[in-house]
Amino acid sequence: MDRTVRTVEDVLALLDGLFAAGSEAGRPVTGNGRDFWDPFYADRSRPVPFFTSKPDENLAACLRRGLIPSGRVLDLGCGAGRNAVYLASHGFEVDAVDLSHTAVAWGEDRAREASVDVRFLRGDVFALPAAELAGPYDLVVDSGCFHHLPPHRRVSYLALLDRVLAPGGHLALTCFAAGEAGMGSELADADLYRERELRGGLAYTPESLRWIFSDLVEVELRRMREEPPDSALFGVTFLWTALFRRGAPASGGARPVHGRG
Repeated sequence: MDRTVRTVEDVLALLDGLFAAGSEAGRPVTGNGRDFWDPFYADRSRPVPFFTSKPDENLAACLRRGLIPSGRVLDLGCGAGRNAVYLASHGFEVDAVDLSHTAVAWGEDRAREASVDVRFLRGDVFALPAAELAGPYDLVVDSGCFHHLPPHRRVSYLALLDRVLAPGGHLALTCFAAGEAGMGSELADADLYRERELRGGLAYTPESLRWIFSDLVEVELRRMREEPPDSALFGVTFLWTALFRRGAPASGGARPVHGRG
């Protein structure tokens, strides 16, 4: 007999286990995704679009338009550090987190080559000690982490934002767009648990993103713009890009309660 569930985190960990077979089938999952991502990043010469050292075009556009002031940044699922290095080169103080040792090592190499300081951390962002990601961060960047999370980990994701994102701070999000064949599952959340796999990632509609991040203020939500091969920026049209802002704290500094773990 196994009776190990006592806390919300115990429930979330139990649900993580439902998707563990996904890593064996060559698909990334939360928590044990290192088994997928370490081999994925091992060959730096592979023609993978986001292996480029170019930053996301939407992120560069936000800086150019003055939508994101300089400050502290948390880059979630930083991969090989292309956005982290770009932001550090523009005067931001950057913490960058990824599950993969291989990706983080590549990011550290890129930071040294660019002569910038980035604090790279290897681990599951939901399991890292709070002292490692103490915040507050003026900007949280997510280019491809959110759409690899199973539905129950949205609870953890929103709780993390509640904890680390500064009042007035921004979330810059990039994720799979629904309606693009082969670029993200459009199954309902309940069906994902019946199938017990994420099919490589989840696709979202603008309405679903607005609902999930309804505690934040929408600044911009649009398709990523296609960038030509000779561009200094990364851009493909099968992704949504969004910029959300956290409002000022409620009167007395209290935050509303939303039942998140």
